[in-house]
Amino acid sequence: DTCRPLLYMISIERHFASANTVTQPGAVSSAVGGSVSIKCTTSQNVYVSSNYHYLAWYQQKDGDVPKLLIKRAHERISGIPARFTGSGSNSDFTLTISGVQAEDAAVYYCQKSELSAAAGRYCRD
Repeated sequence: DTCRPLLYMISIERHFASANTVTQPGAVSSAVGGSVSIKCTTSQNVYVSSNYHYLAWYQQKDGDVPKLLIKRAHERISGIPARFTGSGSNSDFTLTISGVQAEDAAVYYCQKSELSAAAGRYCRD
């Protein structure tokens, strides 16, 4: 694998931005202990079994950098609580938070990428 810093990842994502877009709802809410689902629709199908096309979910809290939660649509990153679940295929994906905790208040992003992801680094196979 050839791993690059985050800034390199950003430059590549800008290159693909015109061809690949994602749509998410403006806001969702839940009481503590409840369940919430966040939808993500992509303009092109995502082949989640491929190393070169994947759907990732990130969580960003105020003042923090985005944190990778889910890669390849449903693979939870080590250390991420089991209440975070990714699902979906083709162009429709969902992040579900079951048993919502107060600390889950954040902005959540889905990302369709041409690269493979690993926690803390970004690699091209």
